Amino acid sequence: MDSQNTATPLSALLARHTPEDAKERQDLELMRHHARTLPSPFSRAQPGAHFTGSAVVVDPDGARVLMVLHGKLHRWLQPGGHSDGVDAGDMEATALREAREETGCRIRLHPTAPRPLDVDVHTIPARRDEPEHLHLDVRYLVYAEDPESLAHDPSESSGAQWLTWEEALSRADEAPLRRMLDKARRWVMSRTP
Repeated sequence: MDSQNTATPLSALLARHTPEDAKERQDLELMRHHARTLPSPFSRAQPGAHFTGSAVVVDPDGARVLMVLHGKLHRWLQPGGHSDGVDAGDMEATALREAREETGCRIRLHPTAPRPLDVDVHTIPARRDEPEHLHLDVRYLVYAEDPESLAHDPSESSGAQWLTWEEALSRADEAPLRRMLDKARRWVMSRTP
């Protein structure tokens, strides 16, 4: 995908976001830079870095959050992944599609949450078929209309579970993941879809 066709919407999206802490502020600046300079910001073939989308999935009451056990990283994370051509550079579309694929639930954007909720830059370790690179992750708060329909897809992850906020936070093994979950919890506790 040509960056000249995508840089303006992506740059506008990132311009609207307000970071919560020093790490998110630093990540946001790096993402804004990459949105302007990467020739193919959404392509997995883009060396060094590319944009990804993910979602904090909550049930309609906001009492539970869904976490998936990432198959390659062996960590409990929010659903998310790479942008596909069908997403046309729309980070909301990527986050929604990935959440639907990884949960089997009907997923909707939270109607009042900030868009995006959170941003994070993280390093993906080298594997035999790809070098170490950065994921420039744009994160949204969404809800599952039908949480009872949770269907784990083994091709997407090693497991998926509805957790209380306390359980999810106890599985969060890094500060940016805890920050994102805490933001989502604060938001849903004050507003429900």
